[in-house]
Parts: sequence; C-alpha cells; structure tokens
Amino acid sequence: MPTNRIALITGANQGMGKQVAKELVADGVTVFVGSRDLARGEKAATEIGEGAIALQLDVTTTASIASATERIRDEAGRLDLLVNNAAISSTRTDIHDLAELLAMSKASTAPLDEVRAVWEVNVFGALAMYQATLPLLRRSADARIVNVTSALGSLTTIADPDFANHSAFEPVYAASKTALNAVTLGMMIELEHSSIKVNLVSPGFANTALVNFEGTESVEDASREVVRVARLGPDAPSGTFTLWEGMDLPW
Repeated sequence: MPTNRIALITGANQGMGKQVAKELVADGVTVFVGSRDLARGEKAATEIGEGAIALQLDVTTTASIASATERIRDEAGRLDLLVNNAAISSTRTDIHDLAELLAMSKASTAPLDEVRAVWEVNVFGALAMYQATLPLLRRSADARIVNVTSALGSLTTIADPDFANHSAFEPVYAASKTALNAVTLGMMIELEHSSIKVNLVSPGFANTALVNFEGTESVEDASREVVRVARLGPDAPSGTFTLWEGMDLPW
C-alpha cells in the first residue's frame, strides 16, 4: 500500500481542478485526476507530472463512479483526500457571455431540464462521490473532504440587496451551489464525531471555461484557498466554509 497521501480530484483535467492537482503533486501527493473524457485526463496527467494518475470519472454516472472507486481501492487501498471540484454552469453551447447566461437563467424562464442537468453535476455528483468514496476515506488515518462551492451559494450574503452580486443569483448555477452547501452540511454533521474532516471552500472568480473565460483572477490565484484547505493536517478544523485566506463565509 502506498505510504504517501492519496487524493482524488473530480473535474481535474482543466481549470482549477488541474491547478490543485498540480500543486498537490508537487507536494508529493499521489493524485487521481478525475476526468469525464479519459484522453483529456491522460493529457492533463502528463502535463501535471509524475504522481498524477488519469482516472475516467463521470460524476453523473453510477457505473463510472463505481469503476473509479474500485480502481482507487485496488491500486491505493484507501483515500486520504477527496476534492469535489467538478461543476458546470450550463449545458448550452450557444451562449456567448455571462450576461446572456444570466438572462437565460431567471427563475421565471430557466428551462427545468437545464436546472436538472446542472444540479446533476454540481449537487448530486458531489453527493454520489461522497457516498462511493466514504469506505475508502474511512481507511485513512487522516482523511479530508473538500467541496468546492461559490460565494454565490451563501444565502446570507446573496440576500443582501447591497451585495455586488445580489442580482446574479438564479436557480441554475447559483442555487446549485446553495444546495451543495446544504448537502455538505449534511456530510459535516454525519461525520462530526469521526476522524474525517469536511470543509467547504469558495474559490476566487477564476478565468476558466466555467465562466466563459470572463473571470477576474488567474487559475493560480483563484485556487489558493482550495489548495490551502486540501493541505491541512489532521489537527486542522472541520466544518468550515471559507474563502482566501481562511476567511469565514456565512451560510
């Protein structure tokens, strides 16, 4: 069985997931690079470097999750870190910018099929990964789950009319992150008397495909809090909801 730390990052073939994988591999962590498209995952793993292992993983498909979990069990025997990073903002390919996406995502007009598709990845995908990998996390002496959310999911923050992004809350992407926060709270409560830590992180506004490359921060800067929390040791806290650098966010 490997003696170094074993991590799984979902949606790690690009964007922040890839950046987090890169930084953890540099720490000596063995990282399973979860990617829906195996070829893209293999390319990313090669670019990340030694210690990165491409893993075909579609968080919306039960068979894919089971196969990926079985491979980790067979090759590593346990899981020390799960980073639920996979997320989408839309399934549409005909949207040109965020303004157009927001206009099409209003509560009165958002197509329910679109809401379901985004929630399938952002909410149910994270819960499915938690359920599938929990037995492997229980085998670790220092296990941690990091769920990547968004400050848009903070109801306390977004309900304030004076908040800069107050008008950006909608039932597709933003509300999916609120739901992810709630699901994460369920994980936290279930595991609060165990040795497995659970943390919720809001990264920066990264310039990635998720936001049509309209983000204001580099991938490196935006992923800092995810990396910081992923590096926490066994004595570090559980049950936190933070953004950089360790700043608490209201639920």
